[in-house]
Amino acid sequence: MSLPSHPSLAMADFRRLGDYIHAELGIKMPDAKRGMVESRLRKRLSALDMSSYEEYCAYLFSPGGQKYELPYFINQVTTNKTDFFRESKQFDFLKQKALPELLSSLPAGGFKKLYVWSAACSRGHEPYTLAMVLSEYAQQQDKKIDFSILGTDISTEVLMVAQKAVYPHDDIEPVPMALRKKYLLRSKDRCKNTVRIVPQLRSKVRLLRLNLMNKRYTGIDQMDIIFCRNVMIYFEKQTQNQILHKLLNHLKPGGFLFMGHSEIIQHADFPLKSVQTTIYQKKGSDQRE
Repeated sequence: MSLPSHPSLAMADFRRLGDYIHAELGIKMPDAKRGMVESRLRKRLSALDMSSYEEYCAYLFSPGGQKYELPYFINQVTTNKTDFFRESKQFDFLKQKALPELLSSLPAGGFKKLYVWSAACSRGHEPYTLAMVLSEYAQQQDKKIDFSILGTDISTEVLMVAQKAVYPHDDIEPVPMALRKKYLLRSKDRCKNTVRIVPQLRSKVRLLRLNLMNKRYTGIDQMDIIFCRNVMIYFEKQTQNQILHKLLNHLKPGGFLFMGHSEIIQHADFPLKSVQTTIYQKKGSDQRE
């Protein structure tokens, strides 16, 4: 069956899809997004040899579609913009303020393992950036520091990329040259022009599929640091608050929460204090306004 050159996603079908996306993923889907959804699902129509979005919707919402097509649908409709060292000032704060404070009570020669969570980690740029920063920091201390990084995302497609940890050479432009030489391996096949994260960093990153809309976040430890950046903007206020409460359930008192550059928390509603724009610290017995 040939795919028409310009199939159209009817508003009724778009709204049905949009309602589902909002209910299951928490992502707002106003009418202005219809063109985006139509464009992103076009390849699924082609892959399934379907001639219309109406046919695709009927399949997606069938028992078979919910079992087999749903992961592909989620991969297509979620946004996965990411870079190494994105919003670099936050990594400066991590090195200069957050880590020293988290380790301030550790005596020289003492040992501490840090637990870090990169929520909505996309293709892995953020967790591997964190691994570079933490590895460098640990090597410069007179204390024994280990770390474990959890990367979660709803998209199985991007998690597979993160697991392979292979990236186009253009992606590493934000990575300082010294760190490139230390933590990135050039492909032996020069025609590919790709790099791969070194094994010692890959071993520090655990990847897990997680929908932030889940009632509970199973398999998640208590964290010293959580990065959840540039994802809350896709949710409505009530959903944002629900997710924040669940994130904070997994953040230790005194731990740090890093949000995206446009994601300001009304932290009076949460056990948080603002320590820098879009960076917060969870209050504990020794954390006060």
